[in-house]
Formats: sequence, C-alpha cells, structure tokens
Amino acid sequence: MRLLHTPTVASAVFDEPNLVSAAGLVPVMALARRAGLGELAQARLSVPSDKGANAGAKICSLVAGMAAGADSIEDMGVLRHGAMGKIIGGGHAPSTLGSFLRAFTFGHVRQLDAVASRFLRSLAAQTALLGAHDDRHLVMVDIDDTVVEVHGYKKQGAGFGYSGVRGLNALLATVSTATIAPVVAAQRLRKGSCGSPRGAARLVSEALAALGRTHLAGRGVLVRADSALCRTRHNAESDRTVTCPVAPALRAVTSASATRRAAPLAEFVAPRRSRVATITGADNGVETIPSNAFKPLTLEYP
Repeated sequence: MRLLHTPTVASAVFDEPNLVSAAGLVPVMALARRAGLGELAQARLSVPSDKGANAGAKICSLVAGMAAGADSIEDMGVLRHGAMGKIIGGGHAPSTLGSFLRAFTFGHVRQLDAVASRFLRSLAAQTALLGAHDDRHLVMVDIDDTVVEVHGYKKQGAGFGYSGVRGLNALLATVSTATIAPVVAAQRLRKGSCGSPRGAARLVSEALAALGRTHLAGRGVLVRADSALCRTRHNAESDRTVTCPVAPALRAVTSASATRRAAPLAEFVAPRRSRVATITGADNGVETIPSNAFKPLTLEYP
C-alpha cells in the first residue's frame, strides 16, 4: 500500500478543554496523596532558593508526569493539556520543574532516598504491595545494574560501560516473595562508566533497612547477585547467594566432587564472619566467593 497524500499536519496538540489525556492518573495520585508523598517530600527536601519552593507539589508533579509517560522535562507539559489542570491541581510548567531538578545536589538525592523509603513503608501499610501481613514466605532481595541509553553530548554523567552503550548506570535492589511481584526497594543512578559493584553494599544495606521498617521484618531474607557483584559485602543479617566467575581452582574441585560427596569450594575469611561455600544446598545460605579469594581445600573433607 502506498501513501498518496502528503501529510499537512506538522504537529498535534491536545487542547480540548473538557477532556483529559490520562484519566488513570486520578487513582494513582489519590493513592500517592493518601500515602503522604507530598508531605514527605515537603518535610524532607531542603532545596535552596526559590527553586525549592513547594517541593512537595513539584515532586508530585514529576511523579504524575512520569506515570503519564513523560521521559523528559519537555514531556512534563502533559500535565497542562486539556482539562488535566482540573484533576491534577498545581501542575507546574516544565521549565519550573527543570529549574527545580537542576538545583539538586547529591545531598538532595539522598533526601529523596529517605522520602522513597518512608513512602514505601506507607504504601505497604495501606495496600498489598508487599503481600499480606500473615504471609511468611522467604523474602528475596535481588541486586543488579543496568545501562540506560542516553543521547546528546551534554548529558551529565553519560559514559560507556560494560554494555558498550553510551548511557547512565542504574543500580536497583528489588524485593519479591513467592506471592508478590518484584518491587523496587532502593535505587541509585550512577555515571555510565562506573563499575557494577560501586555502592552496591550500601544499597543492599539500605534496602534491607527499608524492609525492616515494614511488615516484612522478621522474615528470612535471601540476597541474590550475579558475578559482577561477587565482591560486594554487607553487614546486614541475611543469607546470600552470589554467582562467581569460573576459576581453575573452582573447576578442579567441582570436577573431582562430581562422583562423591560435595566438598567445600573454598573458605573465605572475612573480618567479621567466616563462611564456607558449598556445592549443594546443605546450608541455609549458599554463598560463592570471587575467584581471587579462593583458598582451595583438600578433598579429604569428612
């Protein structure tokens, strides 16, 4: 099929004053208000000058815009289309929100982390986001990073990481059980060229601390990570399963033990605690150790 007419419309604007383009924002923002998002942001954020005025309302506007599909400052104009102003009160102009975000320092990002942690606790108390209170399933905390591709030479922090794609590196800690889907409990946006383990131990500790303030406190926790994070160590109490790179010492032990009782892979002596990694799940927390930390043991293991 061939298009026979040249399009005459160069752009389209949603300007019908009696219609809204994202009516689904009504229940979403009602839940955010009930969970105290605006109040938490207003109380915790201390962005200086007039750029930080009404911080709670601006954070709510940013959340509403992202929920409506905005992925840039200009896209935040979706909150001012049509009759959106009648259902999302206090929608700020994209330029105002951009000035607000550009005034942020890393300290303000940490303040937002505190807001997110308390908001998660409030959501868990009012909804089934983290499952039922009487559910006793094991809690799994998965930590992994991903590279988000960006464009433009002036993008702050953009770089080439392990994927070969120019972008920013996002480190995520998600929480799940046998009955709930993964929920992001902690996150950190880093420069694109940083190594995967950077800041991972602190992020895991913060995620576990956030869970400790919800009804998931007291349950068994298993922290899972891949080989890129095999050197990550945290002091919080939890079982761990970490994938490690294949090393000659590891291959030799696993091959020799294939026809007999599982022998320990290695012994890792940490400043605070010693643990033995095993091939089978004989222990509650099965842990593998990075290749450069191997201290091979003999096969005369009883």
